Amino acid sequence: MSNLLRSLALTTLFSFTTPIVFMGSLLLSLWLLSFFPLIDFIGQFGENQVVQFLTIFGNGYPLTGLFIIGATCGLVGGVFNLFNFYLYQNVRVRNQ
Repeated sequence: MSNLLRSLALTTLFSFTTPIVFMGSLLLSLWLLSFFPLIDFIGQFGENQVVQFLTIFGNGYPLTGLFIIGATCGLVGGVFNLFNFYLYQNVRVRNQ
């Protein structure tokens, strides 16, 4: 049982942090892109679009949207881990 809880906690944590890190790195790269003179409009436009996308999920607040997306991915990752644990137990019982 401790293997299940440890695996579930790690999977949920990694599934939660992955979209947060991805969106943060995307925003950072677009912000850095906006400092180059000829392509600054691409960075500004992209950054604005990402913030608007997060605002939709956050009910007006981009940071809340980021956490909601992270929580949803964490929940899906946890359910997928539970499904794999259940499937592995059934396969192990059949092979004995």
